[in-house]
Amino acid sequence: MADQIEWVSLSVFIFFFALVTVMGFFAARWKAGPVSEHLDEWGLGGRQFGTWITWFLVGGDFYTAYTVIAVPALVYAVGAYGFFALPYTVIVYPFVFAVMPVLWKVAHANGHVTAADVVHGNYNSRGLELAVAITGMVATMPYIALQLIGMGVVIKAMGLTGELPIVAAFVILALYTYSSGLRAPALIAFVKDIMIYIVVLVAVVVVPMKLGGYGAVFSAANDAFTAKGGATGLVLKPSQMLAYATLALGSALAAFMYPHTLTGIFASKSADTIRKNAILLPAYTLLLGLIALLGYMAYAAHIKVDTPNDVVPALFKALFPSWFAGFAFSAIAIGALVPAAVMSIGAANLFTRNVWKSYVNPDISHAGEAAVAKIASLVVKVGALAFILFLPTQYALDLQLLGGLWILQTFPALVFGLFTRWFRAEGLLVGWAAGIIWGSWTAWSNGLKPLATIDLGGTSHVFYVGLGALILNIVIAAVVTLIVARVSPARRAI
Repeated sequence: MADQIEWVSLSVFIFFFALVTVMGFFAARWKAGPVSEHLDEWGLGGRQFGTWITWFLVGGDFYTAYTVIAVPALVYAVGAYGFFALPYTVIVYPFVFAVMPVLWKVAHANGHVTAADVVHGNYNSRGLELAVAITGMVATMPYIALQLIGMGVVIKAMGLTGELPIVAAFVILALYTYSSGLRAPALIAFVKDIMIYIVVLVAVVVVPMKLGGYGAVFSAANDAFTAKGGATGLVLKPSQMLAYATLALGSALAAFMYPHTLTGIFASKSADTIRKNAILLPAYTLLLGLIALLGYMAYAAHIKVDTPNDVVPALFKALFPSWFAGFAFSAIAIGALVPAAVMSIGAANLFTRNVWKSYVNPDISHAGEAAVAKIASLVVKVGALAFILFLPTQYALDLQLLGGLWILQTFPALVFGLFTRWFRAEGLLVGWAAGIIWGSWTAWSNGLKPLATIDLGGTSHVFYVGLGALILNIVIAAVVTLIVARVSPARRAI
């Protein structure tokens, strides 16, 4: 096996991985605060991150290693439909600009650390708080597992086999997250994002030059899709348009419901920091569009792979010298560490504040909260690692699709409560349950696909299950709220 290992690539990879490991442990001293004495310090970096740190952190945990692997893979497999990630990231930032500063102000004024804290503060309902917390924790686990899948793809491309390299990388991640908290991924995000920008900008200039220009790239992709047939192509089929639009809208509404993206919001220094980031973050959308084009370039480069996930590593191995391929692979692997760290911290914050403090030890001290969160973050990582070691990869993919559907059902409880107290906690809880049950059942009935078909006027329409579940959620929440208001008009949720 040793003769198959790409030693130059692996050496470059190890150098940059070692660099960010040192940075991860150093981060405990960066913007120094009592990391072990307060959950605000360990889990939110002291709530002191300004515009640039927040930009790198949110960009780092929103655009993940799996994004760099999966988006080009989807474009390679189906063509234009894979670009739904672009309108999704265009839609999300006006939403962030309008809603997230309001959320930050509520959280900052009341010392809230999680979305479930905010929901409990708005509705004084332990049931609704627990529903939001459990949804966040469950939806995060397969998402972390997918970061490991992305890391595993590039490790395999360098000739390493077995699970030991991934386990070793995750042990390192666990240790510096445990010691440094959110400061570690915030500091590493600087390196990760700069590396990803370099890799992508070089790729979108050099690769087309080697392949005869973008005309040749699109022509080769078009020929491949024409031969493949079905629902593939350089442009959307009419039957795909509703699915494309609902998937983009539903994904945009879900994106900042996840614990890891909200952690970046709660850790910001001010509401203006969030507004500035909503203006600056679309730079990553441009980057994402360029990353997606790698899927088309693979056809022009005559890349043949066993699975679409191998497309990006195969393209870099074929067209670049080993040292640059190693640089690209290390950028992608480091791109797994940043979001995985933030995800585990976000899930640990939820467990600590909304399960442990609410039900086990209500009188826990600030230092006690930080200690519980550290342990919880390790447990979350071990759980995600177990996904990869003991379950088929497809299982993690399917669960992540369900995770998006599930996390979207927390939208009414979190967002509506920032602007109106009309909804009752009982209505929101029943609506949440209805959305989770119907959405999960519908997705399961369709072979765990995120899309379902509905017949309207004799015509079949394909739509995103998560958005359909959200609409059902809101309607039922409104109906139950009206019923509860009639039964007990005097009692209003606080």
